[in-house]
Amino acid sequence: MRTSFSRVSSRGPFATAALAALVALLLLVVSACSRGDRSGQGSAPAATATTSASATGGPATTGGAGGSGASGASGGSALPATGDLAKARVRLQQVGRLDSPVGMALRKGDSGVYFIEQTGQVRAFYSGTMDPDPILDVSKQIKAGGEQGLLGIAFSPDGKFMYLDYTDTNGDTHVAEFAMRGDRPDPNSQRNVLTVKQPYANHNGGQLAFGPDKKLYIALGDGGSAGDPHHNGQSLGALLGKILRIDPRPSSGRPSGIPKDNPFVGRAGARPEIWDFGLRNPWRFSFDPATRDLWIADVGQGTWEEIDQEPAGHGGRNYGWNRLEGRHPFEGKAPAGAVGPVLEYNHDGGACTVIGGSVYRGSAIPNLRGAYLYGDYCLGWVKAVLPGHFGDPQDLGINVPSLTSFGVDQHGELFALSGAGQVFKIVKG
Repeated sequence: MRTSFSRVSSRGPFATAALAALVALLLLVVSACSRGDRSGQGSAPAATATTSASATGGPATTGGAGGSGASGASGGSALPATGDLAKARVRLQQVGRLDSPVGMALRKGDSGVYFIEQTGQVRAFYSGTMDPDPILDVSKQIKAGGEQGLLGIAFSPDGKFMYLDYTDTNGDTHVAEFAMRGDRPDPNSQRNVLTVKQPYANHNGGQLAFGPDKKLYIALGDGGSAGDPHHNGQSLGALLGKILRIDPRPSSGRPSGIPKDNPFVGRAGARPEIWDFGLRNPWRFSFDPATRDLWIADVGQGTWEEIDQEPAGHGGRNYGWNRLEGRHPFEGKAPAGAVGPVLEYNHDGGACTVIGGSVYRGSAIPNLRGAYLYGDYCLGWVKAVLPGHFGDPQDLGINVPSLTSFGVDQHGELFALSGAGQVFKIVKG
């Protein structure tokens, strides 16, 4: 993905700066884009970004504009963490190189790991070796660069279908389905599942993931520009600025189905696909395989990056954008019932775009067990935090240039992807 992450306006998902620097490789990530178009320098030294978070999830905002503050998120599902972050020692092991890698996924019954390149290729990684030839190439269908391109990948729970999220040549979002034939997707089986019109080139979201409930979750940014000029984040009549939840298979003559237990089914004026709203650019989200909690990293506008923790099955939440940026007033009054982030950090030291990771449930690094890992696109640092201790994140001492995404292999071990092309595995130091 020759990303440019201009926080959208200026930073693309991630900040624009790095983009340029890294060939805008992945600025996409930045897609979270916020701040406008600022690009990040992936090669910058690890940051000293200030973290502001309450250990209990506390009030989400400082009042402001006479509005009530967003309520703090609950701690999620209970599961004792076993790690001791102060003793965690890790390093990066490069295992491959790709053209602007921005995502990865696993398939049931398959020992491979599948990566996507922002430029439109899907690549397979088996036994430590990257297949030199793509297993699928959709580059002719997409517009790549900045925050556009091939942005997301997921496999159906039974492994029979592969789903891709990409922006087409007009800049609009598509979620497409491909039937798997053996270990390769059949390009002739392509079927459109969802199309969403994009008013601007940035804040496209892009993450796809099947939840523990076997439904497909889809991240969509607020549509771009800066400050959410169309107020999509707070509108239940728009799909932009949301996380959606659908059954991607055809249903009742439609290309996909709507789960009956979605929170806004039957509400007048609301799109039934919506799971959560009030999001700016949720570039990456993930599910904790142990607790089933949903973790959302939402790229901020000009000052605050946020991470939200949602207890399993608690959809229908309003995360506040564009009334709030993190816990802080942005435009107008804080919406009633808005849920604040469990963790936020500002742009001190050059930080620009939060890149969400995963809760570590592997075995190779015992002191990381139970911790959520995340990073920053511009500065490349990677930090870990234990639920219930959000005010005390631990810098892991590694740096990923133009960090665009994380991923997890079949053993629960973590990968980190660089817009500069490197594919790293996070291993015990």
